[in-house]
This record gives sequence, C-alpha cells and structure tokens, in this order.
Amino acid sequence: MFGLAFFAGLMPWLWYFGAIAIVPLVAVCSLYVAGAGALIAAFGGRGIRSPWLTASVWVVFESLRGRWPEGGMPWGEVGSALHDFPVARSLASWGGVALVTFVVVAWNDLLVDLLVGAGVGRDRTRRPRAMAWSATGLVGLLVVVAVGYGTRYEPTETAELRVAMVQGNDKNRDLTLEEIESRYLTETHLALADTLEGPYDLIILPESGLQDDPESDAALRARIVDLAQQHDADVLVNALVPTGDGRDYNTNFLYEPDGELQATYIKQHLVPFGEYVPLRDWLGFIDALDQIPTDFKPGDERVLFDVKGTPVGSIICFESAFGPLVSDYVRDGAEMIVVTTNNRSYRRSGNAEQHLAMSQMRAAETGRPVLHASISGVTAIIDAGGDVHDTTELFVNEVVTGTVAATTGETPFVRFGEWVLAGSLLVLLVAAVAGEVRRRRGPSAARDGS
Repeated sequence: MFGLAFFAGLMPWLWYFGAIAIVPLVAVCSLYVAGAGALIAAFGGRGIRSPWLTASVWVVFESLRGRWPEGGMPWGEVGSALHDFPVARSLASWGGVALVTFVVVAWNDLLVDLLVGAGVGRDRTRRPRAMAWSATGLVGLLVVVAVGYGTRYEPTETAELRVAMVQGNDKNRDLTLEEIESRYLTETHLALADTLEGPYDLIILPESGLQDDPESDAALRARIVDLAQQHDADVLVNALVPTGDGRDYNTNFLYEPDGELQATYIKQHLVPFGEYVPLRDWLGFIDALDQIPTDFKPGDERVLFDVKGTPVGSIICFESAFGPLVSDYVRDGAEMIVVTTNNRSYRRSGNAEQHLAMSQMRAAETGRPVLHASISGVTAIIDAGGDVHDTTELFVNEVVTGTVAATTGETPFVRFGEWVLAGSLLVLLVAAVAGEVRRRRGPSAARDGS
C-alpha cells in the first residue's frame, strides 16, 4: 500500500498518457517495495533483525527496480530525495545514490529502534540496552556523513567552456498540424540561437529541437553550420534519423565551427512504452498503444564529443536516470556531461524538476559538471558538486549562457563502481546463512534446554 501511494504521488504526470500508462507502472514499481518488506519480515521471522540489514534489502530492491524489466525504472530512488542537500549529496561521490539511500534507510530504522527502546508504541517497556545501541548507530552515521563530506573528492579543473543552451518550446500543449508543418520547433530554436552574440565554445539545442534530420536536409544543415561559424562554436543538435527499416534513431549531432560533422551519438537506453513497445505483437489489442505507432532503434556504443579539446559525454533524456551509464562515460574520459531532453509531454508537472534532480546526482556521483538542456524546461547548468545554476521556468523561450569548468579525475564511485550494491548483496547472503543456521539449530537447542 505504501508503494502504491508513493509511486502514484511521485509520477502523476503519467496520467497524460492515460490509465494504461500509470496503472501498470505504479503497480510494478510497488511490487519492489512489497518485495523488500516481505524479505525483511522473512528475516525477522528467523530472528535476524538489523537496521543495516533493512538498508541493504532496500538498496538491493531499489537497484533491481532500476534494471528490470525492460531496462528498469530508477525514478524515485530514496537517495535522490536529498539532491539539494550538499552534505548528504556528497556521499554519492563515494558510493553513488545507493550509498545515500543506504544511509537514509538505516538512519530511519535506527530512529524507530530508539523510539521503541524508549517505550514508545504498543509495548511500553523501556529497553536501555537497545536505546544505547540505536543511539550509537545514529552517532556513528553522523560521523560517517561528516567525514565523507569533509574528505569528499575534489576534481581537477581542466578548462573553461563558454556554453549556451537554447530552450525554444513555449507551447504547453500538443502542436497543431499547422505548427508541425511549418517546423515551429525548429524555427523557434534557430531564431533564439540567432540572438546570441560573441564567441562560444558550445551551443546546444535540446532533444526534439529539430524536426528534421540535418544530414538529409541541406538547407537546415547550412543554417546550423552558419550558426557554428558565426560564434566559432561547436553546435550540438538532436533529431530523429530513419533507420531504413521503419524505425528511427534518436540522435545527437556535433558540428564543428568549420561545418564538419564531428560525430553522432544514438540513444542507447530507450523508454519502454514511450519510444518503443515491448511485445508489440502480443499487446496490439490495446488501442492506447497507437500513441506509439513506430519503435525507435537503440544505439550500441558510447560516443565522446571533442569540444575545443575537452571530451564531452552526451546522453539523451531518460538515460540520465542511470548512474552506471553516466559513470561509464567518465571512465571513458568525459570531462563534462550534456543531457539533452524533451519533457514537454509532461506539461507543468513535477517531472521536469525530478529529472533535474537526477542530473544533480549524476554530477555529484561523477564529479563532472552537467549541462541539462530541455526543450521546454527546466534548463540549467549544474556544477561538478551538484549545485544548480541559471535555471529556466517551464514553457518559456529562453537561452541559458555561462562559463562552465570541465573537470578530470575519478570519484570513488567512478573508480570502484557499485560497491554499495555488492556489499548489500553480501549482507543479505550472510543474513540468509545465519537465518538458516538458526533455523536448523532451533529444535536441537530447544531439546538441550538452551
């Protein structure tokens, strides 16, 4: 019941796609909460109880939800709730969002144990020893958090890039047929870009900012090249590219100041029931899926763009929810991350702010600045520590400009990966073995009178 209430409250923006979207997704996500609760109760039934075990179970189920089915849905990770608290957020550089989640769950479990030990609840018996253990655990967590913040990894600045991000959709609705045919989004973004003055290192147009493939439209390509030449800037744009088999690639392009197409990146982690329909042949009877008439095709490799000598990782929309994917770019050498996104389908809901919060956690995890470029907001510059600068409002045509410091070096999370998940799995294994040993010893222990 908690899972149903939490995810329904977290993702009400799914109603824009109807009950066929929100009901199954909320139900599936809630099963992971139920699974965590069931496993904690199962351990408790064998006398295995600990705040550290509770936190480990939660981390494991949260991580599983972020992977399966269909690539997972990490929206609503507990640790991401502290995206605006620098001290807590700094823990992500040590162990990713999973470490923040572990600390939050363990902290709350210890608080409950402290209250129960103090006689709060149905059993009014005071347990001084239990209170002492809980208080010790709370103090220990405070020390860990303080030390983690004080010794947090500080990346090394390598270069400063002058950047501009163009946000050009002010329509809080579906576009009309006339607007689509007149290439409204393309024209508004290019018109806003034309207001820029002076040199830039990187100009970014967001996901869906162009309605045609610039490599197939010579006139459109010429306008992008002209923009690059005017500002001596690399220009990153996004468009759909037909695959030739009835599908599309969701593609980022990087054009250099001389007009050369340096490289393209094809989105790898697609949105199920958003950019493709799993089991389409079996689910064809659901009329609501007609909203997704064709499937996108995923890319199969990460690509680093070279922006004035700075390696830049480019990811598209939903991909920014996945910490391991972004940290892989940093291991490849990325010194800055660009997120191009299209959140306009979710209107004036909390989706855009939630998406921005996850980009903050990606910055904190990797020690890299993140340029969060949205077609309709929120667009923002996020520094390497996860602090947000220069944000826009929703559905306001605006250009965000600034100077961003690229960084190098590996945070412990980037270097050691998901060690918190591995440690949590180990805790579960030890608890399972201990529970089985206790179960087998139970009858003999009773016969011996011990």
